[in-house]
Amino acid sequence: MAKKERKKRVLPLYLTAATWLGWSIFLPLYKVSDYLILSAISGIMLLLGYAGKGKEKTEQLEAPAETEKKEEKPAEHKRPRTGDAAIDKMLDDEEMAIAEMKRLNDAIPDEKLSTQIEHLEDVTSKIVSYVVEHPSKKSQVRRFFNYYLPTTLKLLNAYDRMDEAGISGINIDGTKGKVENMMDKALDAFDRQLDALYSDEAMDISSDISVMESLLAQEGLAGEDEIVKNQMT
Repeated sequence: MAKKERKKRVLPLYLTAATWLGWSIFLPLYKVSDYLILSAISGIMLLLGYAGKGKEKTEQLEAPAETEKKEEKPAEHKRPRTGDAAIDKMLDDEEMAIAEMKRLNDAIPDEKLSTQIEHLEDVTSKIVSYVVEHPSKKSQVRRFFNYYLPTTLKLLNAYDRMDEAGISGINIDGTKGKVENMMDKALDAFDRQLDALYSDEAMDISSDISVMESLLAQEGLAGEDEIVKNQMT
């Protein structure tokens, strides 16, 4: 934003100084009247200096630009947030966990562990997707996100640190072996966690199938074996 600053006018001052200098050189300054006359002439020259330039000039100066505050862009999420605090926290946890899994996968050269980490990433995403679509299931996965997943990542990080040491020893090799064995159990548990989320849906489907089979048999639309089976039940 531009602001105006008054430009100092030096001409009147020069005229006044020149008047005093010229008088002192060419005319005497002995009497009080000499000073009074000189003062009067200086005043006239001062007024002429201001009048000769007319209106005061102003100079446009650019005000220093204020440092623009960069607006912090909200973090971009791969999944849109739902507005449900518990589910949105789960989505945040998923993003951080997936990012850490990718880092660990790149850092750990062991092929089996790499495959297991990819499996962990896949099952975690599927669990989150199911809970987002079925919010009533969020309490069912609370322990998964609060303990099992972060503990698994902690173990993988320990493996990564020890593997990076680049040496073989009782403690390092023993710990790495325990982590490798634990990963088999962890993945089996995570698969079971995902399967458990479908329990209600599986039960509803089984019920629907039973009812449909019964109705088909009653209407004579089922095969002979199904009709006999329905009559026996």
